[in-house]
Amino acid sequence: MNPVSIRLLNQQLVAPQFSDPAEVVGYMGAIQAQEYRMMRWAVGMRTRRPSAKKFKRAFDSGRILRLHLMRGTWQLVAAEDYWNMLNLFAPKAIAVTKGWMSSNKIAIPDDELIRVRDILTQTATDKGSVTKEDFVRALAAKDMSMDDHRLSYHIRMAEMSGWLCSGNLLPMKATYACSAEKIKPTALMDRDEALMHFTRKYFQSRQPATWEDFVWWSGLNISDCRKGIALLGDIIHVERWQGRDFYLTDNCRRRGFKKGKILLIPPYDEYLISYKSRDIVLPPEHRHRAHNNSGIFQPIIARDGIICGNWSPFKADCQATFFDDADAMEDVMEAWREYCDFRSSNVNRNNL
Repeated sequence: MNPVSIRLLNQQLVAPQFSDPAEVVGYMGAIQAQEYRMMRWAVGMRTRRPSAKKFKRAFDSGRILRLHLMRGTWQLVAAEDYWNMLNLFAPKAIAVTKGWMSSNKIAIPDDELIRVRDILTQTATDKGSVTKEDFVRALAAKDMSMDDHRLSYHIRMAEMSGWLCSGNLLPMKATYACSAEKIKPTALMDRDEALMHFTRKYFQSRQPATWEDFVWWSGLNISDCRKGIALLGDIIHVERWQGRDFYLTDNCRRRGFKKGKILLIPPYDEYLISYKSRDIVLPPEHRHRAHNNSGIFQPIIARDGIICGNWSPFKADCQATFFDDADAMEDVMEAWREYCDFRSSNVNRNNL
């Protein structure tokens, strides 16, 4: 087993199978969206022809949604998965968020939570797509004011409770919409069915991955993660590599990898954040160049799947530094041109 090439293939980072950004998000189950500008490239680079315009079209139409969900962090999810993902992941995410609020000495009583939620939802319903500043003005009209930190928790709780989701894509600023207005109702799975569904999505798109990887990514309870794998039955199996057990599905992609591929990977990308077993692609001595202990992830360069440097996404010219090979600049230029083509595919290049 070559876990590096298998991860590249099944994460759609080499020989991608999809043309539609929304199909990529649906295939992945969820994609980390911490960085508002770079989440577009995280999806786009997994399509056959990366296009910022295609991403914006899918996002504005509500086929791709951004909200706080798993682990209480930002995620992109597909519209067809939205309601089932909320049912499965939101209870744990809400509990995690309440723990953060408590540690920050923020207490929001239920009557305030409901009143603010109703104002936020009505504002989003009336305007269709709103910014946080719109919420501030709507609250002020009701003689309510609060600091940005407290308002952020209100918005997050409204997202995880299914009242708010993402609005239209702006260059730099998140917007919000009323979930009931933007997302069509879907038939809800029972909990075991939903657990099996999203366990399969995780392993099909991140394999080979360990049980600990899945626990980390999902944020679910340990018992749920064990049950999710058990529910998959014969479609998943274990292969041992360097003393560790990795799960793979019966439809695992193993062919299509060619050496020489350079990838410019955005911060918080699923290529690293999906796993606890990051040492497979990230040499431990360079870990601090990719992320720190506080959960801050940097833009990284991968050569044949191995993390080998950092890059700057928002510069006019290609700027890259390499951990070991100071003469690798020529190798990265093809990937930089692909990224620039992606940026220029949008009507407004400043969107990135």
